[in-house]
Amino acid sequence: MSNTRTQWTKSSYSSGEGEACVEWRHGLEAGAVAEVDVADSKDSNRSTVLSFTPASWSAFVTSVKG
Repeated sequence: MSNTRTQWTKSSYSSGEGEACVEWRHGLEAGAVAEVDVADSKDSNRSTVLSFTPASWSAFVTSVKG
C-alpha cells in the first residue's frame, strides 16, 4: 500500500449527468506511482476501490481503448 495518495480525479469519459462516473488517483511511494486506485464517484464513502499496479492499469487502459 502506498504512503501518499493524490486527489481523486474524475475520468474525462464520465458523463456530467452523474451516471457513469469513474474516479481515479495515484498512490505514491518515494515519489513514484506505486498503484492506481479506481472508484465509482456515486459512492461518496468510496467503500469499494479497485487498486491496480501501474503495469496492470496500463494493460487495462490499452485493452479498453482497443
